[in-house]
Amino acid sequence: MSIKPFLYLTITLALMVACKTETKKISQKKIQFITIDPGHFHAALVQKNNYPEVDSTVHIYAPKGDDVTFHLNRIGGFNLRKENPTNWNTILYEGDDFFEKMLSEKKGNVVVLSGNNRKKTEYINKSVLNGLNVLADKPMAINVDDFKLLKETFQLAEQKNVFLYDIMTERYEITSILQRELSMNKAIFGELEKGSPEHPAITKESVHHFYKYVSGNILTRPPWFFDVEQQGEGIVDVTTHLVDLIQWQCFPDQILHEEDVSINSATRTPTHISKSEFEAITKLDDFPDYLQNAIVNDSILAVFCNGEINYKLKDIHAKVSVKWNYMAPEGTTDTHYSKMRGTKAELTIKQGKEQNFKPTLYIEIRELSPAYLMNVIEEFKKLEKKYPGISLRSTPLGWEVVIPESYKNGHEAHFSQVTEKFIEYLTKGNIPEWEIPNMITKYYTTTKALEMAKSN
Repeated sequence: MSIKPFLYLTITLALMVACKTETKKISQKKIQFITIDPGHFHAALVQKNNYPEVDSTVHIYAPKGDDVTFHLNRIGGFNLRKENPTNWNTILYEGDDFFEKMLSEKKGNVVVLSGNNRKKTEYINKSVLNGLNVLADKPMAINVDDFKLLKETFQLAEQKNVFLYDIMTERYEITSILQRELSMNKAIFGELEKGSPEHPAITKESVHHFYKYVSGNILTRPPWFFDVEQQGEGIVDVTTHLVDLIQWQCFPDQILHEEDVSINSATRTPTHISKSEFEAITKLDDFPDYLQNAIVNDSILAVFCNGEINYKLKDIHAKVSVKWNYMAPEGTTDTHYSKMRGTKAELTIKQGKEQNFKPTLYIEIRELSPAYLMNVIEEFKKLEKKYPGISLRSTPLGWEVVIPESYKNGHEAHFSQVTEKFIEYLTKGNIPEWEIPNMITKYYTTTKALEMAKSN
């Protein structure tokens, strides 16, 4: 293609994307966060940095207990750090009527939710009903009933002229970004294969660990995190990220619906946690009463945090799986694996020992013609202009995409990036038209899969 037609096409596409937004006339003063029952450390990571558009005073409403104490300590740590300290001012209300108190006072205009998921969908719904925007950690729904309420809430948000958005951090991981970019380059990737249940066109696997470090400290997890009735099973929790990435990569900027999803199979299995392991993570010397029905062999806790979904999205076969172990082996961490199968190449993200447990993207070629190899080199130069510093390194199967450290800002930093994107949507008063239907489709996929897995 010559330069001139290419520019015309680029401009046309840019205008199409720009037009495909949902516009809301939101009249906001300074954005003010209201944090509700921050039981998960993700709530604090939203505030790891300050934002020019956000008031430094944050009102927190929570029941008394360790969850809010840990949250306050994390915020305090951000304020006191030597490099780039924050200046958050916290005003706390503690009490069993914390949510009702928040609704009656309305001390802000954006509700931040990251904690116990048992009532999260209800909190989202009532916040929206009262005219508040919501930035919610995943998952926003942990079962089919929650999904139905969430779907109604999106309609309510449209009526109330407010935004409801979930925190999809994995879209900001550089290897996932480049995997998406390369998959849209037909000269390198070809067409995404359709695949089959046995050989999906796209596969994503995530391995997590209960015992881990956050901001340099061993993470103390709340005991309810191990109760699937409060946290949600693994198949509706971490898989939310994986399903989101599949939609975002396979059908970029396209609207998806529930009717586009067909689940072939779904499974769930438990991870077993001993009493001593539970104590090390939660600082409790015994299992709470609400976990007693999950105790096996007298003293072992069975947590249904592992799951797999094999499904079809439009005409593409996909598979996602999540597994939780107690502790990562020395020198390792949570890991992510992803493969997209194209007609000319496979794009694979690996994070094993060979990669020093760092996410690494590979282009694994399927044809060896000199013309194709030259095309890859030339097309990659275009991507280098967009992401200066990236390069290719030859491997036995093709190339490794070498990514400068400056792009690798880490999982914790991604929370600020998501928050910045939400702030952008909020201040501009528009959101891409595919975001809301695709959130609905995502939670339909996860909750429907759990329903199938439990019935099996």
